[in-house]
Amino acid sequence: MVDIVDPASTRSEAPAEARPARQLPSWVITITSLVVLLGAWEIFGRDINPVFGSYPSAIAEAFWQLARTGKLWAALIDSLRPFLLGYALAILIGVPIGLVTGRFRAVEAAIGIYVTAGYAMPLVALVPLLVLWLGLGFAVKVAVVFLMSVFPICINTWLGVTAVPKTLIEVGKSFVAPDSVILRRIILPATLPYIMAGIRLAVGRAVVAMVIAEFFTSISGLGAVIITSANNFDTATMFVPIVILMVMAIGLNTLIGAVEHWVAPWQAEIAGRDQ
Repeated sequence: MVDIVDPASTRSEAPAEARPARQLPSWVITITSLVVLLGAWEIFGRDINPVFGSYPSAIAEAFWQLARTGKLWAALIDSLRPFLLGYALAILIGVPIGLVTGRFRAVEAAIGIYVTAGYAMPLVALVPLLVLWLGLGFAVKVAVVFLMSVFPICINTWLGVTAVPKTLIEVGKSFVAPDSVILRRIILPATLPYIMAGIRLAVGRAVVAMVIAEFFTSISGLGAVIITSANNFDTATMFVPIVILMVMAIGLNTLIGAVEHWVAPWQAEIAGRDQ
């Protein structure tokens, strides 16, 4: 007689090691990390002199006081206006400059050295000169944010163009496509991951530039809250705008990541990152 083996029983006898291990969701790990950090900060922060440090519950109370009086929202709006305009201008100007710099050898030879020098130069040193040119108001804050965030976008876009495979460009040339079409239809889509990486890097620099501009020009916005509370030795209140700036940078970084998944969905599929 021929023994008949039930496939179902064979599957049930498969070793447990063959089944993929179930991984924790990323948001669970993130929340756990935050809870541990905030808990440790709350416990050990209470033993620190309030002049030299603070802890989460005191910062939350200071946040409520600032929000209840309306000072926090007025300062936040005052800071966001130059930040958003300067950051948007950096994207609108930095991406095209990076594309043409990486695509055309003559443009790279002409302005590539200035882009590299601008990224390496400590732009904070230019703030007094910008104040002389633009005054102490809104325009100089926009200029500081723009200058500190445009160069990472330029350089990342430039490097992305140089990393485009030559075979893709040769395909466009074989169809007698002009340089403008090759740049728009072939190079730009292939460079999108680099562009988005540059925009992400520029977020942090733009946030720093926003605070620096408020320190060195007319003291206003979240920078004014930091300086005023520091002068009054109110450390808990001083931490409020700092935490807000951190949350704002994280939120913008997450938003840019969502935009990247929308404009370049193929990048996540070809990436070698473990899920």
